[in-house]
Order: sequence, then structure tokens, then C-alpha cells
Amino acid sequence: MAGNTFGNLFKLTTFGESHGVAIGGIIDGCPPGLKLDFEAIQNDLNRRKPGQSSIVTQRKEPDSVEFLSGVFEGITTGTPIGFTIKNTNQKSKDYSHIKDVYRPSHADYTYEKKYGIRDYRGGGRSSARETACRVVAGAIAKQLLKKVTIHAYTSSVGDIFLEKPYQDLDFSKIESNAVRCPDKDTAERMISKIKDIKKQGDTIGGTVTCVLQNVPVGLGEPVFDKLHAELGKAMLSINAVKGFEYGSGFCGAKMTGSEHNDLFNADGSTKTNLSGGIQGGISNGMDVYFRVAFKPVATIIQKQNALDSSGNIVEMQGKGRHDPCVVPRAIPIVEAMAALVLADYYLLNKIYN
Repeated sequence: MAGNTFGNLFKLTTFGESHGVAIGGIIDGCPPGLKLDFEAIQNDLNRRKPGQSSIVTQRKEPDSVEFLSGVFEGITTGTPIGFTIKNTNQKSKDYSHIKDVYRPSHADYTYEKKYGIRDYRGGGRSSARETACRVVAGAIAKQLLKKVTIHAYTSSVGDIFLEKPYQDLDFSKIESNAVRCPDKDTAERMISKIKDIKKQGDTIGGTVTCVLQNVPVGLGEPVFDKLHAELGKAMLSINAVKGFEYGSGFCGAKMTGSEHNDLFNADGSTKTNLSGGIQGGISNGMDVYFRVAFKPVATIIQKQNALDSSGNIVEMQGKGRHDPCVVPRAIPIVEAMAALVLADYYLLNKIYN
């Protein structure tokens, strides 16, 4: 199986399955001499882990990371950083009913047709459980970036949208509620929506907005390796992501050039930032911001038709512990993937300079 590595200079390779003994990763290219804040790494894992509130999956995992290499006395050595996160709360029997059934809108069918075999317990390698490894690597990348700040938050759940622009939000309030929306009133409506959907045995999608501040000028390449292209690839690699837009995004397609152009200030900054902090594929020093769309979780606790391995249409019903809305737990994953992209370009920029 290919495609288990992300990055060029700052590389992450992940391994493991949802119901295996453990998941883990190898980070290659992290410079030596970086003093790690292990509490910050664990905090990001805690933000992603299951069972943290009533509106997410109730699988109970401590998600404690154990570092195996690449760190000595809390400082990176420049050698590959190996780490594992043990799986401790698998309930594989919850998936026995789909051993020979392909669930609608899951990777079951495509996975088995491609590889000829699949681990049906929780989706195996296709499970979002793998993203815990990304969060570990992303937490380290954040510490490498130092001055850059990365804030992601829930900006919509179903038809409930946070209407305020990010400039009017207090990012310190993101963690003040279970849905991770920094506006109290909107958050309460989102939580109520998710709870109602959960009672119906259904799921709901939403969007995550991410803001990268203090990004230096010059990250990204002007042709195939544009900064926004790599951010898009990173976000679209996350489970359940259906769309990515940065800056003015699709709204920009409705505007004229005179409306959309970001006019310069004398210091090189711009009066507006519809470009989303990126011009010609290269960061310009303004805030980089983008939005990521997540589909409803495919496992629903309702009866629906599915296809079995013999070609029969059969009736099935989802079982086990699943998120009614994946968006709140996706926040640290979005931040992590953004950090991995920036760390990669940061190191590449150091080569040029």
C-alpha cells in the first residue's frame, strides 16, 4: 500500500489500524535541538480523542503517545522520531455484522476491490483513528514554527453558520464548548442540532475554518507546489473532507477584479486580504485562512440498504460508537495538517536563504 507518507523535508509516515494493537508514526526531517513541550503534544491529542463529550463517539481511548526514538532528554536529535499510541478500547464485535457487507459511502467496497482484502473492524487503515498520528506530528511542527499561530474552529454545522468574520472572534473561546465554536450563542445552537440528529440515529456535516497568523513572506513555490495547493492536498487527505477553499474562495468567483484586488500599503501589507495571505502560490505575510467542508459521518444508526460480497442488496443497520458530527474532533487535525505543510515549506525556505 502506497501513500502512507506526507511531506518532503518534514515527513510523516503513519502506520496501524483502528482495531490493531497500536497506531503510530515516524517523523523524518525534524531538525535537532528542538526542545519539545510534551504537555502541548498530549493536549492536542486530548482535543482529538474520542469520548470527550456527549456529542462525539463514546469510544474511550487515553491516546497517550510514547516516543521511541529521535528525542533525548526532551530535545530532538535530528534522527527519525518514532512514536506509538496504543489502542485500548476496541470493540471489534461491533463490526462482525459487516464482515461481508459493504457499507454505503464507506471505503469498504473500493478498499477490497483494490487490495483484495480488508480489515472490516472499524475500517482498518481507512479509519479516522489514524489521524491521531497526524496530531502528534502536527504538534511538533507547531513547536518548530514558534512564531506562527494556528487556530481552527467550527464555523458551521448543517445549516447553522457562524456569521462573524474571524477578525471579530476571540480564539481563546474555541475550547469553551464541546463543539469548538468561539461564539457562545452559535455554539449552543450547533450543539442542540447535533444532539437532535444523534437522537434520530443520523449524522450531520459542517465546516472548519482555520487561520494561520504570523506566517512569514515567501513560503510556497509558484508552479506546482503552491502553498494553497499543498494546504488543499493536506486538508483533502483528512477523512470525510469534501471541499477546501481559501481566501475569498468560491465567493470570489462572483466578484469583479476591482472588488477583489488587495491594494497595497506602503509596508507591503494589503488593505484587504481576499487573497487569503497567498499570492502566486507564495505567502505574502498576511493571515492565511481557509475553510474545510466535512460530510456527514457515513455510519448511521438507521436501517438502510447495502451491498454484500455476493452481489446481493441487503438491509443493514449501523452499530457501535460513532460521531454524530465529526467536525468538533476534526479541529486539531486540521491544525496539525496545516502545521505540517508550513513546517515543510519553512525548512525548504531555509535552504534558499
